[in-house]
Amino acid sequence: MAAKRKQGPILGLRTAVYNVPSMKKARDWYATILGKEPYFDEPFYVGFDVGGFELGLHPGTGGSGKVDESVIVYWGVANASRSLARLLRLGAKKHTALQDVGSGIKIATVKDPFGNIFGIIQNPHFKG
Repeated sequence: MAAKRKQGPILGLRTAVYNVPSMKKARDWYATILGKEPYFDEPFYVGFDVGGFELGLHPGTGGSGKVDESVIVYWGVANASRSLARLLRLGAKKHTALQDVGSGIKIATVKDPFGNIFGIIQNPHFKG
């Protein structure tokens, strides 16, 4: 029998929030790339359930939509190459090239049309 792990103070990824200058344009773009409508849609916040995690859109401080490159969130995909191509077709701009980082794990990042970095990861070891 495996020993039970003590839960630390950080419970895991719950929400990634991107500041955007136009809530409507961002909501529509993310609904397209995610293939689903948000479950919460208000002028002050839009929330999508993405595989049990939250992708949130916020109008930024004072509605400025200021973005910050200090945080990159990677969202799981089944095929990184196809997912990257799709994101680029839908208006994202390449930020980092697709990389194999070892053990079958592939990552890439794009900038969404609002200046946020959106990461994708193909990780055959993550069982969610």
